Amino acid sequence: MKPELWRWSATELARAIASGDISSREAVQSTLDRIAQVNPALNAIVQVLAEEALAAADVADAAVRAGYRLGPLHGVPVTTKVNVDQRACATTNGVVEFRNVIATEDSPVVANLRKAGAVIVGRTNTPAFSHRWFTDNDLHGATHNPWNKGLTPGGSSGGAASAVAAGMGAIGHGNDFGGSIRYPAYACGVAGLRPTPGRIPAFNPSATADRPITAQLMSVQGPLARSVADVRLALAAMAQPDMRDGTWMPVPLQGPEFNRPIGVAIAPSPFGDEAPEVIAAVEAAGRWLAEAGFAVEEVEPPRLAEAADVWHRLVINEERRALAPLIRKFGDARSRYNLDCHIAYAPELDGDQVLACFEQRLGIIRAWQLFQERYPVIILPVSAQLPFRFGQDQEDDAVVRALIDAQRSLLAIPALGFPSLAVPTGIAGGKPVGVQVVAGRFREDVCLAAGEAIEARASTFTPIDPR
Repeated sequence: MKPELWRWSATELARAIASGDISSREAVQSTLDRIAQVNPALNAIVQVLAEEALAAADVADAAVRAGYRLGPLHGVPVTTKVNVDQRACATTNGVVEFRNVIATEDSPVVANLRKAGAVIVGRTNTPAFSHRWFTDNDLHGATHNPWNKGLTPGGSSGGAASAVAAGMGAIGHGNDFGGSIRYPAYACGVAGLRPTPGRIPAFNPSATADRPITAQLMSVQGPLARSVADVRLALAAMAQPDMRDGTWMPVPLQGPEFNRPIGVAIAPSPFGDEAPEVIAAVEAAGRWLAEAGFAVEEVEPPRLAEAADVWHRLVINEERRALAPLIRKFGDARSRYNLDCHIAYAPELDGDQVLACFEQRLGIIRAWQLFQERYPVIILPVSAQLPFRFGQDQEDDAVVRALIDAQRSLLAIPALGFPSLAVPTGIAGGKPVGVQVVAGRFREDVCLAAGEAIEARASTFTPIDPR
């Protein structure tokens, strides 16, 4: 067996497996050995699927020998999150009461990963109801950040980010409603893509009702990986059609070329309270993009604070109706406290006021789209602060309110429906730091191109051993 295949990128593994230079079994066994080595310290993967994964790897190797047409992730080890259906696995969503909700069929994103040839080695942790920027629950326990156990690994895809950063799978599946891909990627020093709503199909067959309207508009599935190239590969695999999702759109992954140089707007401190390290990260990304041939200006996108406020008003008021009763009934104490803090952050609205928010949202989208005609790429902080202390959302009201304030540039983007890539830029005081790259609707290709230019200068810092 070639040494440390768990360190290889998905792109490298897929190429080597297809050519016969290595086998999928070798790649999967290497990843399983890495999981056995480091997962006890991190608790990122809460269900290891060793027997199933090795059997799938053998099938993948047989397909190579038979000369079958191979998918883009053929034989590559990946992880999935415990809040999506995967046949014969529990869709726990981090909730004790749901530990026996065993899926009978795959959700679209899992089905698409399998169609692409990926081998699923395990299921990753999430906070209860996937509703915190911290990954901890009474069912599966706490997931740790491989950079520092005193830091959050992010949430809700904290298990996915921690696993990818520590080499436990080349690609992690996650989802993002209010930063749940981008924030864990930021906290763990990896790349994470929030695609345009409608890009990757979503549906849980085990669900007893369809998603509420804000989730239909803002919640997405997406990949986390150690490189932007692997994010690109995973996006192509995940974005295949599935008619169970009525919001999926058949839009090409590659859009039309822009006139060059491509305009970039950087906003190092859009809310005036960003940490110096965060400001420096955005400024560095701007310099690197300018050196790569982009036309970079420091200018803030329009109505950013309004967009973040619309997210809170729409999402939290819908949570009052649907999610809050479930969390209060089945959630753990940490998720209930987190819910109470979030609900206190936004005013309670009547039906007319909610409808007015949707009208306001359309006006903000229009302003952004006009802005994007000049600046197809926008560079923002992911968070105003470096990764939070573990459990910081369980502290007093003032601390939690400041924590939520720090996430405004993170929350504005889902409210508007644009794609965004979190890409690391460096390490500051032992903590990962990065930026988010925002582009126009269904222009993930633009996010990825700019992200690759940033990554080329920042380099990658993972996989790492737990510290």
